[in-house]
Amino acid sequence: MGFPAWGPSAGSLRGIPLSTPPMIPTFRSGRPARALVALLPLLVAACATTGGAGARATSNDPRFQMGDAAAVARARADSLRYPYTKADIDFMTGMIHHHAQAIYISRWAESHGASAEVQRLTARIINAQADEITLMQTWLKDRLQPVPIVDSTGQVTMPGGGGHDAHAHAGHDMSAMGGAMMPGMLTDVQLKQLDAARGEEYDRLFLTFMILHHRGAVTMVKQLFTSDGAGQDETVFKFANDVEVDQSTEIKRMFTMMLARGWVPPQ
Repeated sequence: MGFPAWGPSAGSLRGIPLSTPPMIPTFRSGRPARALVALLPLLVAACATTGGAGARATSNDPRFQMGDAAAVARARADSLRYPYTKADIDFMTGMIHHHAQAIYISRWAESHGASAEVQRLTARIINAQADEITLMQTWLKDRLQPVPIVDSTGQVTMPGGGGHDAHAHAGHDMSAMGGAMMPGMLTDVQLKQLDAARGEEYDRLFLTFMILHHRGAVTMVKQLFTSDGAGQDETVFKFANDVEVDQSTEIKRMFTMMLARGWVPPQ
């Protein structure tokens, strides 16, 4: 066995290589080193063993699975890192009811003669809060919690409740937020007052009540973050912060709309 020989680059000019070929040693006979050939079966077997183990690990990892069972598995895995509390469950459940009422009264805008600007506002509220309701329902479902069901009109049904929960609209749902009326929810009297209004009066009352409604949602976020251990779950933390930022921004927008019309915003 002799020493490896390295051939000159085929693309050299006056001894200066134009490109560097792969540094593969060969014997003068041109055959690969016998030692490397002998190792090839061992290398192939090692790769096959590692690949099989990696495939099995991936197939058992809930991050790479599909379906409801996988979603529950992912939620449980997340909960080991970021445990959720009863306050988190109450917040997500209560905010579904809160959002449902906002959608419910926003759907009145067209039939009650609201201005084009207010109708644009109500359309944004409906679209954004409907998506957020889906997020909250998924979070509860993945953690095997009761999931409030919201229909296309914004009415809420609790599992096993036997029909629409009228209290969800009036603001008297006592189960979600520690037994008290949720902040900012319209009362029966306010709902009837808004439903009876038309045109400019609907605009004025809607903006007034929705400012108070949004403030209530921001209060619910603050209550969440002052609860022991709450708000650590990644989804709850991000969602709650989004609610505070988005609804605070809309409060400012509605204030501006009222002032532009010469109306006094609620204090």
